[in-house]
Amino acid sequence: MNKAKQTYRMSFGLGGLFINESVDVARLHVSGETWEETIARAIEEGIMSLPKSASQRRTLREIVNRLSALNEAELALFAETDDRTEQQALLWLAACRAYRFVAEFAVEVLRERYLSYRLDLSLEAFDIFWEEKAEWHSDVADNSKSTRLKLRQVLYRMMREADILSADDKIQTAYLTSRLKSLIAEHRASDLAFFPGVSVEVASI
Repeated sequence: MNKAKQTYRMSFGLGGLFINESVDVARLHVSGETWEETIARAIEEGIMSLPKSASQRRTLREIVNRLSALNEAELALFAETDDRTEQQALLWLAACRAYRFVAEFAVEVLRERYLSYRLDLSLEAFDIFWEEKAEWHSDVADNSKSTRLKLRQVLYRMMREADILSADDKIQTAYLTSRLKSLIAEHRASDLAFFPGVSVEVASI
């Protein structure tokens, strides 16, 4: 595990999954273009509805940070598909890959509770998980209480928008199309664990 993977980047407290905006950015991005160039074109062409350029750039950077976690085949599918469930799943996958905290919450809390039939996901579940990570990682512990509450709010919103958490905070079985499941498994089968109810297929060596 490299050093970058070991750290917790706690900068996901902005908006939610940004589904529609992410689709626009992915479709605007062209092969061979840097993401910075894509951001510049997105602002120039006004694909974002945010009024201030600073807000646009901040949101676009967050979207790009997540989209860039997808591999070429996954990004191509995301840009091409009109299937909302595939869009939701790919953005949840991207968020988990971009943020170690989100990934570990998906596996250690969502998946474990789902497997033990404890489907209610109270806010306390997040708080307990946070304290466990904060005890060992200053990247988490150094955040203020207001930041923690904001990150909790955003993460729960992301899970609802990904359709893996219901409106009344119950963990739901994730749905992956067969082509998407195969695509993820081909790249890294363990990433299927980010989706409650989806079996993790580990290829034999």
